[in-house]
Amino acid sequence: MGKVLQNLFTLWLMLLLALPASARNFDEGIEYKRLSRPVPTQVEAGKIEVVELFWYGCPHCFRLEPDLGKWLKNKPDNVEFIRIPAIFNKVWELHAKAYYTADFLGVLDKIHKPLFDTLHLKKKPLNTAAALKEFFVSQGVDAGEFDRVFNSFAVDTKVRRARELTRQYGISGVPTLVVNGTYLTDGPMAGGRKGMIEVLNYLIKNKAR
Repeated sequence: MGKVLQNLFTLWLMLLLALPASARNFDEGIEYKRLSRPVPTQVEAGKIEVVELFWYGCPHCFRLEPDLGKWLKNKPDNVEFIRIPAIFNKVWELHAKAYYTADFLGVLDKIHKPLFDTLHLKKKPLNTAAALKEFFVSQGVDAGEFDRVFNSFAVDTKVRRARELTRQYGISGVPTLVVNGTYLTDGPMAGGRKGMIEVLNYLIKNKAR
Protein backbone atom coordinates (compact mmCIF):
# COMPACT_ATOMS: atom_id res chain seq x y z
CA MET A 1 0.00 0.00 0.00
CA GLY A 2 2.88 2.35 0.88
CA LYS A 3 4.44 1.78 -2.54
CA VAL A 4 1.14 2.62 -4.26
CA LEU A 5 0.80 5.87 -2.30
CA GLN A 6 4.39 6.79 -3.10
CA ASN A 7 3.78 6.22 -6.81
CA LEU A 8 0.58 8.27 -6.71
CA PHE A 9 2.39 11.12 -4.97
CA THR A 10 5.19 11.00 -7.54
CA LEU A 11 2.64 11.11 -10.37
CA TRP A 12 0.82 14.04 -8.77
CA LEU A 13 4.09 15.93 -8.35
CA MET A 14 5.04 15.36 -11.99
CA LEU A 15 1.65 16.60 -13.17
CA LEU A 16 1.95 19.67 -10.96
CA LEU A 17 5.37 20.52 -12.35
CA ALA A 18 4.07 20.04 -15.89
CA LEU A 19 1.36 22.67 -15.48
CA PRO A 20 1.93 25.67 -17.74
CA ALA A 21 2.96 28.90 -16.04
CA SER A 22 -0.32 30.50 -17.11
CA ALA A 23 -2.20 27.99 -14.96
CA ARG A 24 -0.51 29.21 -11.78
CA ASN A 25 -2.30 31.46 -9.34
CA PHE A 26 -0.67 34.59 -8.00
CA ASP A 27 -1.61 36.58 -4.93
CA GLU A 28 -2.36 40.27 -4.64
CA GLY A 29 0.15 41.89 -2.34
CA ILE A 30 2.80 39.28 -3.10
CA GLU A 31 3.45 38.82 -6.85
CA TYR A 32 1.46 41.91 -7.85
CA LYS A 33 -0.36 44.81 -6.26
CA ARG A 34 -3.50 46.79 -7.00
CA LEU A 35 -3.02 50.54 -7.27
CA SER A 36 -5.17 52.41 -4.76
CA ARG A 37 -5.71 55.08 -7.42
CA PRO A 38 -5.92 53.45 -10.87
CA VAL A 39 -4.35 55.42 -13.70
CA PRO A 40 -6.66 56.10 -16.69
CA THR A 41 -5.75 53.96 -19.68
CA GLN A 42 -4.83 55.23 -23.14
CA VAL A 43 -6.57 52.51 -25.18
CA GLU A 44 -10.03 52.25 -26.69
CA ALA A 45 -12.90 50.49 -24.96
CA GLY A 46 -12.66 46.72 -25.09
CA LYS A 47 -8.87 46.74 -25.21
CA ILE A 48 -6.52 45.66 -22.43
CA GLU A 49 -3.63 48.02 -21.80
CA VAL A 50 -0.21 46.74 -20.77
CA VAL A 51 2.35 49.40 -19.88
CA GLU A 52 6.05 48.85 -19.36
CA LEU A 53 7.88 51.56 -17.46
CA PHE A 54 11.58 51.32 -18.28
CA TRP A 55 14.89 53.15 -18.49
CA TYR A 56 17.50 52.56 -21.17
CA GLY A 57 20.25 52.59 -18.55
CA CYS A 58 18.62 49.85 -16.46
CA PRO A 59 20.34 46.43 -16.77
CA HIS A 60 17.17 44.63 -15.68
CA CYS A 61 15.19 46.38 -18.44
CA PHE A 62 17.89 45.36 -20.91
CA ARG A 63 17.65 41.72 -19.84
CA LEU A 64 13.85 41.78 -19.96
CA GLU A 65 13.80 42.86 -23.62
CA PRO A 66 14.12 39.34 -25.16
CA ASP A 67 11.34 38.02 -22.91
CA LEU A 68 9.11 40.94 -23.81
CA GLY A 69 9.89 40.42 -27.47
CA LYS A 70 8.71 36.81 -27.30
CA TRP A 71 5.61 37.84 -25.35
CA LEU A 72 4.75 40.55 -27.90
CA LYS A 73 4.78 38.01 -30.73
CA ASN A 74 2.16 35.90 -28.93
CA LYS A 75 0.11 38.42 -26.97
CA PRO A 76 -3.70 38.35 -27.31
CA ASP A 77 -5.09 40.52 -30.11
CA ASN A 78 -7.08 42.64 -27.67
CA VAL A 79 -3.96 43.64 -25.71
CA GLU A 80 -2.19 46.91 -26.54
CA PHE A 81 1.38 47.35 -25.33
CA ILE A 82 2.74 50.78 -24.46
CA ARG A 83 6.26 51.64 -23.37
CA ILE A 84 6.71 54.62 -21.07
CA PRO A 85 10.23 55.81 -20.23
CA ALA A 86 10.25 56.39 -16.48
CA ILE A 87 11.83 59.62 -15.26
CA PHE A 88 13.55 60.05 -11.89
CA ASN A 89 16.43 62.40 -12.77
CA LYS A 90 18.03 64.38 -15.60
CA VAL A 91 19.74 61.39 -17.24
CA TRP A 92 16.47 59.44 -17.29
CA GLU A 93 14.83 62.53 -18.80
CA LEU A 94 17.45 62.66 -21.57
CA HIS A 95 16.84 59.00 -22.38
CA ALA A 96 13.08 59.62 -22.38
CA LYS A 97 13.64 62.43 -24.88
CA ALA A 98 15.67 60.01 -27.01
CA TYR A 99 12.83 57.48 -26.93
CA TYR A 100 10.18 59.99 -28.02
CA THR A 101 12.51 61.55 -30.59
CA ALA A 102 12.94 58.15 -32.22
CA ASP A 103 9.19 57.61 -32.05
CA PHE A 104 8.34 60.93 -33.72
CA LEU A 105 11.01 60.38 -36.38
CA GLY A 106 9.54 56.96 -37.15
CA VAL A 107 12.81 55.17 -36.39
CA LEU A 108 12.00 53.59 -33.03
CA ASP A 109 12.42 50.08 -34.44
CA LYS A 110 15.92 51.06 -35.64
CA ILE A 111 16.93 52.87 -32.45
CA HIS A 112 15.41 50.99 -29.50
CA LYS A 113 17.57 47.83 -29.40
CA PRO A 114 20.82 49.50 -30.57
CA LEU A 115 20.42 52.12 -27.84
CA PHE A 116 20.11 49.41 -25.20
CA ASP A 117 23.06 47.55 -26.74
CA THR A 118 25.26 50.64 -26.84
CA LEU A 119 24.68 51.31 -23.16
CA HIS A 120 24.98 47.75 -21.86
CA LEU A 121 27.22 45.89 -24.32
CA LYS A 122 29.47 48.67 -25.58
CA LYS A 123 29.37 50.43 -22.18
CA LYS A 124 28.93 53.90 -23.66
CA PRO A 125 26.99 56.12 -21.23
CA LEU A 126 25.09 58.35 -23.72
CA ASN A 127 24.31 60.70 -20.85
CA THR A 128 24.38 63.98 -22.77
CA ALA A 129 22.33 65.40 -25.62
CA ALA A 130 25.51 65.56 -27.73
CA ALA A 131 26.26 61.87 -27.15
CA LEU A 132 22.69 60.92 -28.03
CA LYS A 133 22.85 63.01 -31.20
CA GLU A 134 26.07 61.27 -32.23
CA PHE A 135 24.43 57.90 -31.59
CA PHE A 136 21.33 58.78 -33.66
CA VAL A 137 23.51 59.99 -36.53
CA SER A 138 25.45 56.71 -36.39
CA GLN A 139 22.12 54.94 -36.92
CA GLY A 140 21.37 56.96 -40.06
CA VAL A 141 19.34 59.83 -38.61
CA ASP A 142 19.99 63.29 -40.07
CA ALA A 143 21.65 65.57 -37.50
CA GLY A 144 19.36 68.48 -38.30
CA GLU A 145 16.25 66.33 -37.99
CA PHE A 146 17.47 65.05 -34.64
CA ASP A 147 17.95 68.59 -33.32
CA ARG A 148 14.57 69.70 -34.62
CA VAL A 149 12.63 66.88 -32.98
CA PHE A 150 14.75 66.37 -29.84
CA ASN A 151 14.20 70.02 -28.87
CA SER A 152 10.57 70.20 -30.01
CA PHE A 153 7.48 71.09 -28.00
CA ALA A 154 5.96 67.73 -28.97
CA VAL A 155 8.79 65.76 -27.36
CA ASP A 156 8.78 68.01 -24.29
CA THR A 157 5.04 67.39 -23.91
CA LYS A 158 5.55 63.62 -24.06
CA VAL A 159 8.38 63.82 -21.53
CA ARG A 160 6.27 65.86 -19.11
CA ARG A 161 3.51 63.28 -19.42
CA ALA A 162 5.96 60.41 -18.83
CA ARG A 163 7.24 62.15 -15.70
CA GLU A 164 3.69 62.58 -14.43
CA LEU A 165 2.81 58.94 -15.15
CA THR A 166 5.94 57.80 -13.33
CA ARG A 167 4.59 59.66 -10.31
CA GLN A 168 1.00 58.41 -10.72
CA TYR A 169 2.02 54.76 -10.96
CA GLY A 170 4.00 55.20 -7.75
CA ILE A 171 6.86 53.00 -8.91
CA SER A 172 10.16 52.77 -7.06
CA GLY A 173 12.15 51.09 -9.85
CA VAL A 174 12.10 49.58 -13.31
CA PRO A 175 11.16 47.54 -15.20
CA THR A 176 7.56 47.65 -14.03
CA LEU A 177 4.52 46.24 -15.83
CA VAL A 178 1.03 47.66 -15.33
CA VAL A 179 -2.21 46.09 -16.58
CA ASN A 180 -5.18 48.36 -17.26
CA GLY A 181 -3.74 51.09 -15.08
CA THR A 182 -4.63 49.05 -12.00
CA TYR A 183 -2.45 45.96 -11.48
CA LEU A 184 1.30 46.35 -11.14
CA THR A 185 4.17 43.87 -10.96
CA ASP A 186 7.94 44.11 -11.05
CA GLY A 187 11.01 41.92 -10.66
CA PRO A 188 11.17 41.81 -6.86
CA MET A 189 7.47 40.98 -6.54
CA ALA A 190 7.36 38.43 -9.37
CA GLY A 191 10.71 36.79 -8.61
CA GLY A 192 12.59 37.95 -11.69
CA ARG A 193 11.95 38.68 -15.33
CA LYS A 194 10.48 35.26 -16.17
CA GLY A 195 8.11 35.65 -13.26
CA MET A 196 7.08 39.08 -14.51
CA ILE A 197 5.87 37.59 -17.79
CA GLU A 198 4.02 34.82 -15.94
CA VAL A 199 2.29 37.31 -13.64
CA LEU A 200 1.52 39.53 -16.63
CA ASN A 201 -0.24 36.68 -18.42
CA TYR A 202 -2.13 35.81 -15.24
CA LEU A 203 -3.33 39.40 -14.80
CA ILE A 204 -4.44 39.67 -18.42
CA LYS A 205 -6.40 36.44 -18.14
CA ASN A 206 -7.86 36.81 -14.67
CA LYS A 207 -7.93 40.47 -13.66
CA ALA A 208 -8.24 42.62 -16.77
CA ARG A 209 -11.81 43.72 -17.36
